[in-house]
Amino acid sequence: MKIGIDLRVLARGTRTGVEEYTINLLSNLLTLNPKINYRLFYNAYKKVNLNYSWTSLSNVKLNNFRIPNRFFFISSRYLNYPKIDKLLGGLDIYFNPHFFIAPLSRQCKKIITFHDLSFEHYPEFFSWRKRLWQKFLMDAKREVQKADKIIAVSESTKSDLINLYKINPDKIEVIYSGVGKQFSQIKNNQKKIKLILRKYNLPHEFILYFGTIEPRKNLIGLIKAFEVLKDKNCKLVIAGTKGWLYKDILKTAKESKKRKDIIFTGFIEESDKPYLYNLSKIFVYPSFFEGFGFPPLEAMACGIPTIVSSNSSLPEVVGNAALMINPMNIDELAWAMDILLSDENLRKKLIKDGLKQAQKFSWQKCAQKTLDILIK
Repeated sequence: MKIGIDLRVLARGTRTGVEEYTINLLSNLLTLNPKINYRLFYNAYKKVNLNYSWTSLSNVKLNNFRIPNRFFFISSRYLNYPKIDKLLGGLDIYFNPHFFIAPLSRQCKKIITFHDLSFEHYPEFFSWRKRLWQKFLMDAKREVQKADKIIAVSESTKSDLINLYKINPDKIEVIYSGVGKQFSQIKNNQKKIKLILRKYNLPHEFILYFGTIEPRKNLIGLIKAFEVLKDKNCKLVIAGTKGWLYKDILKTAKESKKRKDIIFTGFIEESDKPYLYNLSKIFVYPSFFEGFGFPPLEAMACGIPTIVSSNSSLPEVVGNAALMINPMNIDELAWAMDILLSDENLRKKLIKDGLKQAQKFSWQKCAQKTLDILIK
């Protein structure tokens, strides 16, 4: 059996949710059955080098192409050409970890993972370029309709696919993503901890948000809630890279009466993420919409009391192991942060429950269930 896998999502070298999913899934999936031949489609005129051990497995062939993606998407969308399975020497199945448009021959099955439909719910949270890209080049609705099978990363995403795109529920399989084993409680590594504190200019006590800096994450609401927080000692650390439409978030922080207590770290190196979580007092993720939501799960796996919005997929991910708030209610968010900073018994309960909840999600389970779908 020959299975093609689309790696175009990794070309920029960023590590948002879709990239995390692709990297962690493939590192577990490609080793499960050495009799399956995998052909990896990696295309962009300018792209980062892939430095992952799974690209050099004996049953894996990495196919590098340098077709400019803008032209590739235009040709794919309007000419249905070139056929990717033909470029890869013929395939039985083509798996796309994201809904990038992918022309295939009729005999090649297509399986796609859908992470979220945030662009349908909240188009105002995306730049005009991104909206044009979605409308004229991506065409998620057509891709999902043409797919033989769809993997949704949450029941919330499955529900959106059914309600917004009228997809037959039997065509959709929910497979939860995992959490990396590196996300765990760190008790004894004072040298590394001091290094991380110094490297990112972190205070000794702080509330943490980690993720992309963009409107959908409700960071303006978080900053306003932080302004009314009673605790005078705890700082707010906003970690992660800038996304689209980030300028209003930075402006809100700059004009805040607590601007001296708000720290933007910028990019966090992959190996530093577990330490960042472990150093925080509480983790807050007041997003307006998520298809899955890796950061709350990672925070809980590190033993950090967590606050999330009570919407989209987040209740599925955290279960009863986190405080859930209405992201539109600033006072409710401030209250949740205040009580988690002051109530030690509640903190201990959420730490215990969060560690237990995080154990339900593993990349090994995700990979095995994905393989079952691919070869079914």
